[in-house]
Amino acid sequence: MRIAESELIINGDGSAFHIHIKPSELADTVLLVGDPGRVQMFVPYFEKIEAQGQSREFAFVTGIYHGKRITALSHGIGPDNIDIVATELDALANVDFATREEKPEHKRLTLVRIGTCGAIQPEIPLGSFVSSHISIGTDGMFNWYANRDKVCLLDFEEAFKKHCNWNKHLSDPYFVRASERLIKLFEPVTVKGMTISAGGFYGPQGRIVRQGLAMPNMLEDFESFEYKGCKVTNFEMEGAALAGMAASLGHDAITICCVIAHRYLKDANTDYKPRVAELVKLVMDKVTE
Repeated sequence: MRIAESELIINGDGSAFHIHIKPSELADTVLLVGDPGRVQMFVPYFEKIEAQGQSREFAFVTGIYHGKRITALSHGIGPDNIDIVATELDALANVDFATREEKPEHKRLTLVRIGTCGAIQPEIPLGSFVSSHISIGTDGMFNWYANRDKVCLLDFEEAFKKHCNWNKHLSDPYFVRASERLIKLFEPVTVKGMTISAGGFYGPQGRIVRQGLAMPNMLEDFESFEYKGCKVTNFEMEGAALAGMAASLGHDAITICCVIAHRYLKDANTDYKPRVAELVKLVMDKVTE
């Protein structure tokens, strides 16, 4: 079936509409970061640069590291941007841009998001690397897709809503497990996490500045939730959307974050960039093993 021009917009140069990457410029392994400035952290490690560019918050570079092709791409802030990035990455891999038809053989991408987060359990110290074995989307983005129930942990969702007395005005939360292959790859070097992906930085993460919260006890409820031996470990903003989109589109994905704030201990580290740089190198090494 041909995909209409209005549904998948392709730029005049043959690149995907938002991220401005051409099919030939995309590697099968994509390392994702939020901040466009962080893409430059990958550049010194590449033995060869094949392509690079930027459009708005979407910066990318594709190169060779340890003999393996890798694309580093920034996605900006929030789950709405993940909807764009995940859809366009999948289209680059699995849609023929000349005919606008799905390719006969599916290509499975490896997507690893490298980010920062806030811990909510006392035993997780600042500077820890947390890999999200399970991501909890409280943003509602993935609920727009028809196949969400096929890849979500529905029993976790019901237990979570009951425990938190979920507010009726909020979107239903969705729980998605990361790729088993990537969980196994990063498990030896990271803290096991069940991560809240919030739709914002302030209220959706329980921060109060000048407005109250729809769920005043949300931090305590999130911290105390436990189901099948899993506890909520940290907050970030994009991991659940990535996990959901990847699982439904047939790709491997995981989010790994450096803890730069501690909501339980009410502490934060603003000098976190060197530690994030360590995480970037760690991920590059692991995906090229």
